[in-house]
Amino acid sequence: KENKQISIKKAKAKNEISISKLAEKNAKQALKQKLVQSDTNNNLIESLAAKFKLNSNIDLIEVYDNSHIQGTDSIGALICFSNEGFVKKRYRKFNIKDEKVKNDDYGMMKEVLFRRFSKAVKEKSGSLSLPDLVMIDGGKGQYSVSREVLNELGLHDLPILAIAKGKKRNAGEEKIYYKNKEFILDKNDPLLFFIQRLRDEAHRFAISSHRIKRKKSLSKSSLDEINGVGRTRKRALLNY
Repeated sequence: KENKQISIKKAKAKNEISISKLAEKNAKQALKQKLVQSDTNNNLIESLAAKFKLNSNIDLIEVYDNSHIQGTDSIGALICFSNEGFVKKRYRKFNIKDEKVKNDDYGMMKEVLFRRFSKAVKEKSGSLSLPDLVMIDGGKGQYSVSREVLNELGLHDLPILAIAKGKKRNAGEEKIYYKNKEFILDKNDPLLFFIQRLRDEAHRFAISSHRIKRKKSLSKSSLDEINGVGRTRKRALLNY
């Protein structure tokens, strides 16, 4: 897997045996934690499916969020969760291309979902496999535009949940929309904590992606528009 040469030998020296035993102990502990976590995640995903009467088995959940400052450096973010936990290799960020929607949360969500799922429907190379559930940060409006996009692409059976923040953005007062019905979970419901955890991870990833983009745009100058001026010369000129 690592594509590099690996040498394997039996531990014989005292320090080798000691290290080997420690590695085995750590591996057993890590496996135990992984199995417990996997069971917990399975139970949470199953209770989520039961609560909203989702038809199919849920293996992969994709969660979407947007980030921008008054329409600048607009980013769409996608994170993924399975019974193994957060699937980082499936995380994606989308630089918003349509200038008209860079300050419009609905328009941004439409662009991100269309770009992500149109690739999958056309089975373009590099496109991610379809999830079993889509979750979005937003309320009725975001639910409607998201449903519209997926229906347009023929994904009528792919369920969507929208998580709206409470009036004062307080955790525990979220409203969840599914099939245009509103659900309010008990503040101490483990399922609500699970949904918040997914939403917060999408938010964290969107914010960090936005900051990286903003930092890059702030480091640009008019010197970037001059042919022949590279990074080193630009730095020298700016320092001068």
